[in-house]
Amino acid sequence: MNPRSLRFQLLARSLLILAGLLILIGSLQYIFMKDFLYRNEAETIGVNAMGPLRGIVSDRPRGPVFLPDNLSIAFIAEDGTRTDLSGASGGAVSPELSTAELERLADVRRGRDEKGRYAVVRDSEGVEQLVVLRSDGGPAGRGYIQIGTPTAPLKAVALQQLLIFAALSILALAGGLALYVPVLRRTLRPLQQMVETVERTDAGNLDERFPTRQGQEEVDRLAESFNGMLGRLAASFEAERESKDRMRRFIADASHELRTPLTSIHGFLEVLLRGAAEKREQLYSALNSMLGESVRIKKLVEDLLLLAKLDSAPRLELRRTRLDGLIDEMEPHLRMLAGRRALTFVASSDLVASVDADQIKQVMLNLFQNAVQHTDPDRGSIEVALRADGRDALLSVADNGPGIPEPHLAKLFDRFYRVDTSRTRKLGGAGLGLSISQSIAEAHGGRIEVASELGRGSAFALRLPLAPPELEP
Repeated sequence: MNPRSLRFQLLARSLLILAGLLILIGSLQYIFMKDFLYRNEAETIGVNAMGPLRGIVSDRPRGPVFLPDNLSIAFIAEDGTRTDLSGASGGAVSPELSTAELERLADVRRGRDEKGRYAVVRDSEGVEQLVVLRSDGGPAGRGYIQIGTPTAPLKAVALQQLLIFAALSILALAGGLALYVPVLRRTLRPLQQMVETVERTDAGNLDERFPTRQGQEEVDRLAESFNGMLGRLAASFEAERESKDRMRRFIADASHELRTPLTSIHGFLEVLLRGAAEKREQLYSALNSMLGESVRIKKLVEDLLLLAKLDSAPRLELRRTRLDGLIDEMEPHLRMLAGRRALTFVASSDLVASVDADQIKQVMLNLFQNAVQHTDPDRGSIEVALRADGRDALLSVADNGPGIPEPHLAKLFDRFYRVDTSRTRKLGGAGLGLSISQSIAEAHGGRIEVASELGRGSAFALRLPLAPPELEP
């Protein structure tokens, strides 16, 4: 297992924490077990040994005294005189208590300090003993009997318990290791699946997504974040592809549009060089045709420059403008463009928007020219209308032309796109008018909407947000 892997680090840290807890538990168990054994031994020797010891102490034998094995006995008189009974009889040496320990154990017998039931001291030979102090029980209360026993057997019991706990802890760690490895592998499986999915993902394959309901909150949130990132990357790559496709189409269409008039001019120049310049009628005809083609080139270049400006950072001089006033200003020009077509104006008053008036006029002119091109000169009918629609103003141009097939509606605002190529070219259009109009509308925070029905006409509507009312001073 790789030491740098998440699985190894989780396993090692978990086992390290578990081992630390087991060591802490074992240490506390040893301390409490030793204290329990000491207290129990203190109570045992205090109860079992006091009967025979009182007789020994009361009789004050002058000869050898036979005492229980492993016990050290001493008598402490009230005046502090201390007599080592077991040591004098050849038994265990009774350790000498300090004044503080003697007072503490004496207080225990009076019920003043229940915590101090015993003392652990070393005798003169270095043997550690557990010592208790009991009153000799005489009628005059002549002193105390000090009883001691070695602590080595008690420590051995506590240590044996500690070793058993340590062995069980080691077995528990080994069993935990054996069980934890497959559990950890299963727990981290979602992360492994994410790694495998990421390795399969590249610029050409951004459709894979991670499951987001795997029962692990952190992994699910990570999967959701990755899915969001993949979605954004896919959208970005798709936008880049579309942008490149549009750019290729744009360059191809622009080259085609420019090549046609340039070819015409080149042909007329060849004709003139072959002698047509000496013939007045042919000269003027060729010059007029060349002038028309040059005007067409100029118009195309101006439209392309305008689109480039609108794409980068359109500069608009926005002012609060009454939209019905704009229609009134354009009415004479529109009537002249309409010719014999029936023209109707239906405009609501008091609709104000923050717009660049010249740009909006250009949009209206483009939409109106589009309607003129697609209606009959004698039987055509065009309606220019202005009305409110919620918080927006709708400025529409509707005609009774042949209408637009539905498959073409989604592409009308693409650059150089034309529904009827031959007719549009005949009328001089390059398919940029609607693209320019849509760009201007979007720069104003609006858009152009289109509705059409075959055989009944089309309607283009410029939607603009209305300006908020001015506050009265």
